[in-house]
Amino acid sequence: MFLLGSAYPTAKLGLNASIPPILFGSLRMAIVFICLLPFLKFQLPNLKYLLPLIGFGISMGTSVNLFLYLSVNASNILSPIVIGAQLSIPIAIIISSIFIGENISGKKWILIITSFLGILLIAFDPKIADEILGFLLICCMAFFYALAQVFSRYLKELDVKFTNACMGGIGFISLLILSIYFEGNTITHLKQLNADAWLLALYHGVLCSLMGHMSMFYLYKFYPVGQVLPFYALFPVFGILLSFFIFGEIPTLIMVIGGIIVITSVFLLQKIR
Repeated sequence: MFLLGSAYPTAKLGLNASIPPILFGSLRMAIVFICLLPFLKFQLPNLKYLLPLIGFGISMGTSVNLFLYLSVNASNILSPIVIGAQLSIPIAIIISSIFIGENISGKKWILIITSFLGILLIAFDPKIADEILGFLLICCMAFFYALAQVFSRYLKELDVKFTNACMGGIGFISLLILSIYFEGNTITHLKQLNADAWLLALYHGVLCSLMGHMSMFYLYKFYPVGQVLPFYALFPVFGILLSFFIFGEIPTLIMVIGGIIVITSVFLLQKIR
């Protein structure tokens, strides 16, 4: 959870080191793809996995990284977007209910509404009046992260390294195209990156993605989801603490109250079967 939480302040460091946000996401996915290539058996999976695999790659590899780095780039205060990312859990439950037909109990609906109210409280904090774009972008990221979790449920029989390599390949190519179109001369940007920028890109690709996200996928395979997901509620705590130590960022009282409401709601939401 430390690695997942550290993605936000270290993303800010990378952007401060002049990595364009979309290119940052493309580099992260390229590193994931390259690192997983030696472990792959080059054979096409059953066609029934094709659409979920593409959906997982576009939602997790492309959209999550796109909105994550755009959100961090648009924000001067990281605490609200770290907390906002928690919305992925209640959104995933709602999406599962709509498309898979999973039942949402009354208790779950109460906690889902409570988590959204916590986010709404943070959104009305006067200190983030100028941060609303970043806040909205992280909500978009949460939606696509939730969508990726739903797609991943159709891919449980596939090897985790294969699904993540496909995600990395799709994310790398699509984000590179978007970077070339929206951010200009990619070759020039790459030549201008210093050692710190490359180290931060490697940190995101190897530690945050390969070790952070893949360890979560492995845990899902060997342990009940209800035992794994509560730990997910810890990542904003690490993200906020690191933002304080790196940038001296102190959350407002409204952010703290809203954060406690969101994190507690998400934690309890994942405990209900």
